[in-house]
Amino acid sequence: MASVHESLYFNPMMTNGVVHANVFGIKDWVTPYKTALLVLIGEMGRDGPYLSLLERRSLNRLLLPLLQGPDMTLCRLIKAIEECCASLASLVQIRVKLLATGELKDMEQFFDDLSEVFNRSEPDVHKTSVVGLFLRHMILAYNKLSFSQVYKLYTALQQYFQQYVKKSGGEEAKMELTHCEDLEVKMEKEEFDGPLREEEISCNGPLSQKQAEYFLSQQASLLKNDETKALSPASLQKELNSLLKFNPDFAEAHYLSYLNSLRVQDVFSSTHSLLHYFDRLILTGAESKSNGDEGYGRSLRYAALNLAALHCRFGHYQQAELALQEAIRIAQESNDHVCLQHCLSWLYILEQKRSDSCVLLEHSVKKAVHFGLPYLASLGIQSLVQQRAFAGKTASKLMDALKDSDLLHWKHSLSELIDISIAQKTAIWRLYGRSTMALQQAQMLLSMNSLEAVNVGVQQNNTESFAVVLCHLAELHAEQGYFAAASETLKHLKERFPPNSQHAQLWMLCDQKIQFDRAVNDGKYHVADSLVAGITALDSTEGVYRKGIVLKAQSQMSEAHRLLQKLLIHCQKIKNTEMVIRVLLSIAKLHSRSLCHTTALPVLLQALALSQEYHLQHLASETILNLAFSQLMLGIPEQALSILHLAIEPILAHGTVLDKGAAMFLMAKCQVASAASCTLQKKAEALESAILNLNEAKTYFANVDCKEQLRDVLYLQARLFHSLGKAQERNQCAMLFRQLNQELPACEVPLINAFK
Repeated sequence: MASVHESLYFNPMMTNGVVHANVFGIKDWVTPYKTALLVLIGEMGRDGPYLSLLERRSLNRLLLPLLQGPDMTLCRLIKAIEECCASLASLVQIRVKLLATGELKDMEQFFDDLSEVFNRSEPDVHKTSVVGLFLRHMILAYNKLSFSQVYKLYTALQQYFQQYVKKSGGEEAKMELTHCEDLEVKMEKEEFDGPLREEEISCNGPLSQKQAEYFLSQQASLLKNDETKALSPASLQKELNSLLKFNPDFAEAHYLSYLNSLRVQDVFSSTHSLLHYFDRLILTGAESKSNGDEGYGRSLRYAALNLAALHCRFGHYQQAELALQEAIRIAQESNDHVCLQHCLSWLYILEQKRSDSCVLLEHSVKKAVHFGLPYLASLGIQSLVQQRAFAGKTASKLMDALKDSDLLHWKHSLSELIDISIAQKTAIWRLYGRSTMALQQAQMLLSMNSLEAVNVGVQQNNTESFAVVLCHLAELHAEQGYFAAASETLKHLKERFPPNSQHAQLWMLCDQKIQFDRAVNDGKYHVADSLVAGITALDSTEGVYRKGIVLKAQSQMSEAHRLLQKLLIHCQKIKNTEMVIRVLLSIAKLHSRSLCHTTALPVLLQALALSQEYHLQHLASETILNLAFSQLMLGIPEQALSILHLAIEPILAHGTVLDKGAAMFLMAKCQVASAASCTLQKKAEALESAILNLNEAKTYFANVDCKEQLRDVLYLQARLFHSLGKAQERNQCAMLFRQLNQELPACEVPLINAFK
């Protein structure tokens, strides 16, 4: 840590009621808040024998954050003490009142009496304890004050107590008017629970070094683990500017300013703060020697490395590559293998689109293991798994590789990487169409207790891994028709990751996609079209694909085909195989809707070959459904029924509700078409079986509110009941069909009439 700025000691100053001690080497000063803490410690020593064991434990736990944290108002301090011991809070309030309303000699006598706690035969406080060191610092700082500074401290203490009287008096008057004592207790509890918010920071001047260290470590931990509980970007920057005003060489404050600027995507401020951080490390001599090189050399190469990471985050890949080359050059000159390994990892990120990037990453993992860098080795293994998942490796091989990285995590207690590994397993199972396994992994992460101890009672559950898993969970529920559960999950995501947080884009895209699917299923294409702009802003490729779906649904075939063809070429260029298959399926559906089933078959076969090559079971099953439909329309229902049996089992096990309904609906149509040439008895049995399948399909479509498919199911059911002579059931289906047909436009392609 950099020392407090030298001018504070050469020129003692008074700023907003804070008196600075003119002492070389003393990094603390007396404030009204710390005077109140001294009163609390004194009262605890006097009333110690009369306090219960539970009260003593609560007070001891309370003391450490009070000593380390920034100054707070007397009102909040009294409320905090009241939660532990109400009688002691009353004594502290009375004693502070006597000091503030008494004479100057009373405060002098109070500080003189503080040293007596060390002189007793059985001292209440040990000299080397945390409380003892605090008392000694305060006594020393007070003794070095001049008379004018003592008077200013006395005046500041009076103002400190007057603010408490004003606030407590206003609260009492308000409670008398409302007569809500329960509300007061609730407000007091909520006010002290959790980390400090911006309205609770009442530091009237610069923090001491220990307070600044605690404040910076607390906020940095919150930014990493629970950004919602950290100060807002504007408030945190205001506090950091206040720290840097009194101590411009405070390197850690510059680094926290860099992290804070990243939250709001401010590239200029983040670059400025990052460079100042490394400049201050060199100026203050805080950087120790490493690998036989002087400290500033190490700072320079890591400054270049961090600058490369910063530019890479903002998408400035050319500038990132230049900074990375500089870091590699300096690290090679200094023979710093650790820095070179970090550079190699970032080099893979910059060049991962190249064919030799996999070899580069494998080399990075081997070197990281050799130099004992488990964190870097694990990240490399997970990057390899991700790359091989996109390359079409089997799930068993990927899980074996992740098992090796999990061994590193548990061995070195890398809890953050454990969370990332489970989130990646969830994504891999979703990619391969195994929704049950994906759901299991998501639930495992959500029910895990983090291994890492986080300050101020914050759980490590607001990281990117949890955001990814919760988004998968919302989509999985929506796919099964549980829209209420998906809505609750998204609501929780919005509370946990507010729109201004860095991981908010994940749930924003998830929310837009779920709304889009519901609008398309419900036939509200104008609503779906309005959502395309939001999806495109978050993911341009996904937005173009969704635009093609809307155009197809609105029967703008030529425009949809032109857009999807452009998207297909782009996805083939960037090697996005999953999107290539989805686009091929959409193009095949365009051909089928235009009654060009023969031209749809080659496209479907191409999609099936790709999905099977890359082990994408969900897309393979969907492709088989479309192939079976095309064969049915080409007059070979027996062949369609035989290949449909290949896809029905994985669809019912892992498919979405919409896919399950489509499979059962298609099964019924194939049964009806196959029974056309059978005897009357076999035909009646086939129609009865088809009606049962249609009932199941109707249940699935009703779960996702897919009215168009429901209308088609009801129409076919009415025709089948009519063929079987069941007039009552036929009339009921016909009535429901008429209600839906009045809500929706008529079907443009006579698909069902082919089964007459």
